[in-house]
Amino acid sequence: MGWGIMTLAFATAMVMGTALRAQESTTTAAKPEGEAKVQVVKPALPTKAELPSYLQNISVTISAGFAQGSGTLYSRDGYSFVWTAGHVVDGLRRTREVIDPVSGTRRTLVEFDDAKILTELREDGRTVGRVEMDARVLRFSDSNHGDDLAVLQVRKKDFVRATAVFYTDGKIPEIGTDVYHVGSLLGQLGSNSMTKGIVSQLGRVHENVVYDQTTATAFPGSSGGGVYLEDGRYVGMIVRGAGEGFNLMVPVRRMSTWAKSAKVEWAMDPNVPLPSQDELKKLPVEDVGAVFPGHTTQVKAQGNGTNEFKFWIRDIRPMEGSSSSTGT
Repeated sequence: MGWGIMTLAFATAMVMGTALRAQESTTTAAKPEGEAKVQVVKPALPTKAELPSYLQNISVTISAGFAQGSGTLYSRDGYSFVWTAGHVVDGLRRTREVIDPVSGTRRTLVEFDDAKILTELREDGRTVGRVEMDARVLRFSDSNHGDDLAVLQVRKKDFVRATAVFYTDGKIPEIGTDVYHVGSLLGQLGSNSMTKGIVSQLGRVHENVVYDQTTATAFPGSSGGGVYLEDGRYVGMIVRGAGEGFNLMVPVRRMSTWAKSAKVEWAMDPNVPLPSQDELKKLPVEDVGAVFPGHTTQVKAQGNGTNEFKFWIRDIRPMEGSSSSTGT
């Protein structure tokens, strides 16, 4: 079977096999007499038996230059988007100087190369192949001066229907709440690994940014991977760790605040209308572009975090003196 045919077959199978996960129910919210009624979309959640396969279906590996991390799919209206950490795709960031044709002034554009979305095919209890898709960086916030978040769009339409359901109840999950993490532990080598832990602390402030803490096991490659409640709802994103059982996640409440300011709230709330593709193309990839001297510049990745809490990304640069990479 040719690779193109294999990819199409896989995509079709994923669409058919995950239809249950994409089902949405609607309820009509009561409104005062004379006002239009509002349809509220409530995405379906998996059963306990379906939970492991559901979480694996919405989890992907992200390859971005010499870094590998994790991501979570959010699909709607035939399009698939991926939530991940900003530092996972930071190595794809570059700048280009242009002259404004109207004012004649010089300005610096920030652009991104495409990331690769990797998904494994499994059959009869073993891996039988992989599918790779291009994804453009739609919205980005860096780890040094922002929220360390990014939203990608898979370029292939109708890739899958599998979609994350974000926890939007408002009440913060309590310390001791059981949670799962699914990510690419050690990169593609450990793709779709599922670990379990608890919410071990709330509101950790690190470098003036708020995180929640979890004991769910994570390793390099987990960055950008989701953390979920036992019912499958997404409550946070692993980004840093001081050890495999001491990890910091971006809580969904902070993700929601950033999504509103970045105008990508539709990427976590099905009740917010999805902009047209033309409107999405007009979104700035980041709100404040850094200005760099010189000509076209490839921006280096943002290191590996602080000594206390490392970014959980997998470095796949070739080892010194070897032509092979350290990843898969």
